[in-house]
Amino acid sequence: MLTVAVYGSRRQGEKIGLVDKLLQGLSEKGCRLVMHSKVYNYLREMLPDEQSFQNWNVYAVTDSSHFNADIVISLGGDGTLLRTAQWVGDKEIPIIGINTGHLGFMTAFELSDAEKIVELLFNREFLIEERALIAVSIKNEPRDWRRFALNEIAVFKHDTASMVSVSAVIDNKPLATYLADGLIVATPTGSTGYNLSVGGPILQPTAPNFVISPIAAHSLTMRPLVISDRSELDLTTTSRSATYCISIDGKSYTLPVGTTVHLSKAHFITRIIQPQNHNFADALHDKLLWGER
Repeated sequence: MLTVAVYGSRRQGEKIGLVDKLLQGLSEKGCRLVMHSKVYNYLREMLPDEQSFQNWNVYAVTDSSHFNADIVISLGGDGTLLRTAQWVGDKEIPIIGINTGHLGFMTAFELSDAEKIVELLFNREFLIEERALIAVSIKNEPRDWRRFALNEIAVFKHDTASMVSVSAVIDNKPLATYLADGLIVATPTGSTGYNLSVGGPILQPTAPNFVISPIAAHSLTMRPLVISDRSELDLTTTSRSATYCISIDGKSYTLPVGTTVHLSKAHFITRIIQPQNHNFADALHDKLLWGER
């Protein structure tokens, strides 16, 4: 029996009927459903018909990462998919992103195709792309502080108009000191996000690279740089403020200035489900209107 875990945005609104159709279709195929508790409670509120839940075959509800499944559904946009990846963690369960938001560059499927999605999941008619993550740790931190980024880690100034100074060391060799409003280190998955908006390059999602891009650099010699994902980075930030911020896939943390953040390739991957006919060029054309005049 196929077990499908469900994580999603609680902003489905007018698309709630399609969500019901999708989950009903999976249940009719004999799939068991595991839901994140916030999504489950939201759907209970939006669909007061108790019969829907009885038909869904939901056998477990959890808000933790202590679950198992064959496939994970992410209902929402790119931000929801990032949170879904955090929920899945190092289990490497394939995630299918079903777009119910706006652009949805990372979400290759549309909720309006609910019936087709049910069939392709049940028949396993899809491709799986393996995406690298960045492991983030803090040097000399007494606790076991470790986070993972599927998109990017960004360093920001905190509560000041002044720039920050970020000293970057690559594989124990000094790389550069970035004088800027901040610094982004992005995965290939995240290259089409914040990195792209500050002028960084787009990387093919499966490329074995990371990209370093300054935010509003205060020097013309500071340009985006593509590095091997086998390299390790140490970032030490100073500022006129006593603290600075780092953002890991959109979640922010405040650190004392002088703290060194260590970045390396994570020991696990995130597996993203794509249509069988998926290719990177089509994604650029469809989502970013690539090459249009």
